[in-house]
Amino acid sequence: MPHIAVDAMSGDSGPSVVILAIRDLVKGHPDVVFHLVGDSNILQAGLARARLQGSPQIVVHHASQVVAMDEAPSQALRGKRDSSMHVAIGLLRDGHVDAVVSAGNTGALMALGKVFLRTIPGIDRPAIAAFLPTTTGRLLALDLGANVDCHPEHLLQFAVMGSILVERVMGLAQPRVGLLNIGSEDIKGNEQVKEAALLLRAAKLNFIGNVEGSDIYRGVADVLVCDGFVGNVALKTSEGLAWMISQELRASYTHGWYGRMAYLVNRPILQRLRRRLDSRQYNGATLLGLNGIVIKSHGNADRFAFACAVEVAITEAKHRLTLCIAEVIQKSLDPAVRNSA
Repeated sequence: MPHIAVDAMSGDSGPSVVILAIRDLVKGHPDVVFHLVGDSNILQAGLARARLQGSPQIVVHHASQVVAMDEAPSQALRGKRDSSMHVAIGLLRDGHVDAVVSAGNTGALMALGKVFLRTIPGIDRPAIAAFLPTTTGRLLALDLGANVDCHPEHLLQFAVMGSILVERVMGLAQPRVGLLNIGSEDIKGNEQVKEAALLLRAAKLNFIGNVEGSDIYRGVADVLVCDGFVGNVALKTSEGLAWMISQELRASYTHGWYGRMAYLVNRPILQRLRRRLDSRQYNGATLLGLNGIVIKSHGNADRFAFACAVEVAITEAKHRLTLCIAEVIQKSLDPAVRNSA
């Protein structure tokens, strides 16, 4: 029976969204216990309104403080030891829960994870990993912002962890691993990427070579590896492009009677496209490499998006992802790579 700790106070909407999301999940996951962490008075009142008070699937843990979205990670570590995020990570560290979900400050969440959970033996740095839609399904991209500068050995570690996640969670044998680069040729890229490509080819991975930015969404790879600087720029650029396209479509279909008529005709197609590309269903990034399952939700997530992030935690907990990665890392990576600084 998975136990999931939820930082109920963080994010833009706090407990109002979290409790509704948990209500949506309780019926679908009767085997899961949800540990809500935050101000107990606020949480109990919210649970009563949602008719969840007294549910055997819900446990409330009191925390008197909240980490603000603009707060420095050092303040979250030293100055707010009774924050909902801090208490939730503590529950995971002490073995009371199997995973943590938070919509709070990413830097603070990563810092707390590194200090109290440490990294999986053999892994130097955690990476932010999340699924993105493609024309053939979805791919796992990492790192999306945790590590601005990486050594080639770190990219290899990201690739191994990403492959294990995709294989165990998606059930995809021998996932294709691509290295994000400025060209598909071996001679392209900086020295970091070139050296990483050599390590990936030598590893026991299904490495397909370099992947250009224009191929990210074409389904050529199942795991896409890059450093956090490149990954975050690619992600934010994609989000910006998606927003621009949606605005242009909205403007076109609301301009004049012809546009409105065209919308009525194309409405079923547009609704299907919207469901397919709805970013909320991909909410929930894994802080992959921590010695425990920690999921970061978007701070502005609504109840559906937050529920999707919790679903990620449930799935990874049921597959015992951290243990799987630890076992494979010890077997697959060269000692020089495992002990790299």
